Amino acid sequence: MSTAAPGRRNLASAAGPPPELAGRLGYLLKHAQLGLAELTAAALEPYGLTGRELAVLTVLASGEPASQQQAAQRLGVDRTTMVALVDVLEDKGLVQRHAHAEDRRRNVVELTEKGRDRLHQAGAAAQEAESRFVAPLSRKDAQRLKAALLAVIQPEG
Repeated sequence: MSTAAPGRRNLASAAGPPPELAGRLGYLLKHAQLGLAELTAAALEPYGLTGRELAVLTVLASGEPASQQQAAQRLGVDRTTMVALVDVLEDKGLVQRHAHAEDRRRNVVELTEKGRDRLHQAGAAAQEAESRFVAPLSRKDAQRLKAALLAVIQPEG
């Protein structure tokens, strides 16, 4: 059994990455993502959600009702993946689809009351998992890490 902290077991050993990989951004990002995903999955399990499903609920709750296509674009997923995610969330009673008022070919997806409640609960659990993950950093360093990653992934404009 590993003695590494939860979310950190994906490194080669509890001592950290091999010295020859410690400066490799790809290696570090991969293992950071794996560790965070592990913590988040455990935090979301009691709510019957995955991280991707939580992301869909979050995007759908962030403004006026969105079409499946709009939500897919905001999440950066393809249409087929989005349909499958919405199908699962609809089966769980967390979202509902209905035809757009002006374009009946488009489906608008909205959270149900149960979906809003689940988003609130699961979102708090995911935030707590993230806080545990960045606990080795100061608050300021955690904010800098997020800002730096955002700067790297945002399109130039």
